[in-house]
Amino acid sequence: MYYSCLKIVCEPAFTELLIAEMSEAGFDTFMETEEGIEAYSEGDSYDRPAVEEILARYAKQTKLSYSFDRIEKQNWNELWEKSYAPIVVDNRCIIRAEFHQPDRQYEYDLIITPKMSFGTGHHQTTHLMISAQMKMDHRGKRVMDAGCGTAILSIMASKLGAREVEAFDIDEWSVTNSFDNIELNDCTNIKHQLGKLSDLSFNGSFDIILANINKNVLLDEIPLYANYLAKDGKLLLSGFYTDDIPDLLVVAEPSGLKEVSCDEREKWASLLLVRS
Repeated sequence: MYYSCLKIVCEPAFTELLIAEMSEAGFDTFMETEEGIEAYSEGDSYDRPAVEEILARYAKQTKLSYSFDRIEKQNWNELWEKSYAPIVVDNRCIIRAEFHQPDRQYEYDLIITPKMSFGTGHHQTTHLMISAQMKMDHRGKRVMDAGCGTAILSIMASKLGAREVEAFDIDEWSVTNSFDNIELNDCTNIKHQLGKLSDLSFNGSFDIILANINKNVLLDEIPLYANYLAKDGKLLLSGFYTDDIPDLLVVAEPSGLKEVSCDEREKWASLLLVRS
């Protein structure tokens, strides 16, 4: 038996979308790479015509290339472990898979098995969010993680001392993945559910809201985040380029949100806002 491997080279902004599309076409395991993504399925269980239609459609929107390969099943674990390296953020936090050995020189240890979900620390936006979180006081705070993916930001919030974390995502596989990662990290104060913010309801306000989502979703949801923020509550955003910050501020300011700081990593940005 073998695995089919689809390697896609694409712009970072399209990796999450392609993962979602390829999951519908029969691939069930994904890995983010420096160049794009790798998608895997057992044997030839994926839908080849559907895959080629998806790739042709995205090739009209962005520069994209791809290749197919076969990998013997007995080499799967070795390949995965060689390809998925731990990530260190600000020399304080290590993000690793369960098969990596713990490294006690780092203050925070996050165990993340990404499966099909976004958020391994390899993407610049996740790195920016984790870095910003470590500069924020989470102790005793109530936190929302919008579009939680692997739940990496929820887990970081819990380890930073958050009292309670509410996480949600619109993709069922993300919610399933987040459950596994929450258990791996022994975080008992994280609640997670399926849905989008406009369809969900929460009692009370939040001290911190985290949202690492694409620009268009953020533009729609920033007013909703503002409604859930407590006075002096903080909204930490990423998932966009530095050049997008002015557009986000145009939406944020009428909602009573003011810029506190921003950061950049290879043209990707994070933005911290406060409700005044």
